[in-house]
Parts: sequence; structure tokens; C-alpha cells
Amino acid sequence: MVSIHGAMTAERKSRIWQLWRKGTSMSVIARDIAKPPATVYSYLLYHGGMVPRRRTRRPGTLSMLERESISRGLACGMSYRALGRQLGRSASTVLREVNRNGEPDKYRACEAEKTFLKRSRRPKPFLLTIQPGLRSVVIERLEADWSPEQIAGWLKRQSPDGKIMCVSHETIYRSLFIQARGVLSEELKKHLRTKRMFRHARSHHAAVAGGIPDAISIRARPAEIEDRALPGHWEGDLIAGANNSAIATVVDRSTRFTVLCKVKNKRAESVVQSLTEQMRQLPSQLHKSLTWDRGQELSAHKRFSMDTHMSVYFCDPGCPWQRGTNENTNGLLRQYFPKGTSLAGYSQHELNDVAAKLNGRPRKTLGFKTPAEALDAMLQ
Repeated sequence: MVSIHGAMTAERKSRIWQLWRKGTSMSVIARDIAKPPATVYSYLLYHGGMVPRRRTRRPGTLSMLERESISRGLACGMSYRALGRQLGRSASTVLREVNRNGEPDKYRACEAEKTFLKRSRRPKPFLLTIQPGLRSVVIERLEADWSPEQIAGWLKRQSPDGKIMCVSHETIYRSLFIQARGVLSEELKKHLRTKRMFRHARSHHAAVAGGIPDAISIRARPAEIEDRALPGHWEGDLIAGANNSAIATVVDRSTRFTVLCKVKNKRAESVVQSLTEQMRQLPSQLHKSLTWDRGQELSAHKRFSMDTHMSVYFCDPGCPWQRGTNENTNGLLRQYFPKGTSLAGYSQHELNDVAAKLNGRPRKTLGFKTPAEALDAMLQ
């Protein structure tokens, strides 16, 4: 732990970023550097949760030590020529330095260094500032709940040479989170899936294992499901809300096309009935298989298979990553269904609207095509 006294030193700042990259909470960081959590929050918020780029001094410029030597030399009555010989600089260099920062009796090394750093800030204009048309497109897509990566990939796909009207997702994130830039409104952050105020390391949570009678293991799935070559092989799970509410989510492994199902409760009868109703609305060639977690809500999987002619496979206990496509999609859906809120009030029509919105967003894994485009192409 660093010293408990003093200001936000370079040591403290370095320690903040070291712990922040590991996903350490702000309260733990605050205890480690012996500062209030509000101080850590303010510092991270100012930088958008991203490590600031280190400034480098251009070769040939005076250093802080040289400025201190000039200050001490002037106090001792040394001439500019003598100071130049001592520093290995020309007398004119010393003269210009002193003239820029007051007369010889007013020259102070610290003030001269601050003036130099302030004067040397010459950042090139931000891309989204000098290209208002591109900025408007980015804002429009953010307001449509597209992620910065989706926007960047879609723009590159639309550009004839991959350069005109293009911007990296990192530039969009920096323009969003580093508000000191004044490029994008802070209000646009609420359209991001996580709705975080700044970037930080992701944390992972293990799922709770469950037992399903007569469950067919995921290890028994045929090879055609593993290679994602054909649509119709789905992954599913429940998104849980407050007051025992839930929504069933089903995602096609090949095209990432998503179907949402309203369920009355988490009981197997309700979940299977809802899944059956929604899957029957899809073309029959999409009725191939469903991979589910170990939740008891699909304990009536035999009835589902009988009604839909779809094989059902279950993940190994404690291995939700085996249906990673659905896990990732559920993360995207949390943008529309935040944790801790009740999901009981959504109608099936409203869920269909959310699914249509998600299926209309480009995905990196699809070459920034939308799931709807990918599914249409495979069904033709």
C-alpha cells in the first residue's frame, strides 16, 4: 500500500490503473491508495476509465533539471554564456528560455516547466470534430442502440475503399467516455448495452448447476451442429428479472437470429409452452435442435421435442460457456432488460419488437451483416 498522506501522486495514479485493469472495485482501489472512493471515481470518470496516453518530450527541448540549473545559475549571477557551457547549450538557447519566462530575477524553473507543457500541447483535431457528417452518422447509430464496434464495422463495409467516412470503435469509445474532448454528448452513453459511465475490465460469474432427468449431453451433439454451417440449431436460456419474472431467449448458432418468448413463470410447463408456440412460427427447416443450460425450467424437454420435432441437448453442469452464443446475446439483451427490473409487464408483441431491433443490428462475427440478413441469405 502506498503512503496514506499527500496528493494524487504519479505512484497513486499508476496504482489505480494497475488495479483497474484487473477489474478491482473502486472501493478496494481507494483502500489500497488510502484515498476516498469519490476521489478514485472522479479520477476514472475524468479519463473515461481509459489509461491516458503518456506525453513524450521532443528531443532537444530543455528538461526540468536544466531549467533548475538555469534558475540556480541566474541566482548566482552567472552569464548566459557560462550557463550555456555548463549545460552544453548555446547562450542564445538560455537567453530565449529566460525571456519567455520573465526577467532573470523572476525566472522560476517550476513555472517555466508548467508554461512549456501548456504551450507544447498541440493535439491534432479529433476526427469526429472535423467531419460533422461522420459525427452525425455515429450519433444516429448510437441512438439506435448500435455498439461502437458495430458502427465501425458497418461504416467500413459501406465505404467503397474502406477509408472514406470511417472511424474506429476505439475513437468512438474515447469520444464518448472522455467528456473533456467535448465531441459526443454524455447522454449517448445510456444507449450502450452496459450503460457504464466509463470503461473497465469485465468480470465473469459462474452459473449454478442443475439436474435434468433423461437429459442428453451436449457431448452427444452431431458434428453438423458444431460447425455452425446450417441454421436451425438453437441455444436457449432464461433472462431472470425481479419478482420471479423471466423471458426465454433462443438464438440461432449460425446466424445469431434471436427469438424472445414471454413466459408466465419459470415453471417447466410455462416455459415449454411458450417456447413451442414461438418456435412453431418459424419455417420448418429451422426446427433442428436446441441446446439449453441445466435449469429445471426445461425439465419437460421431451414434450418440447415431441411438439416441435427438435432434439434437445444440455450443457455440462457449471459450463454455461458451452452455449456461448446465447450467453453473449443475453448480455446484449440486458441493454433492454436491465437486471433487477421486473420482466412480467412485457407483452409478446413488445418482445418481438426488441428481437427485431437486435436482429437488425450488425454483428462482428457475421462480417457486420445483421442476423436478419444472414438468415434470409441462408433460407434462399
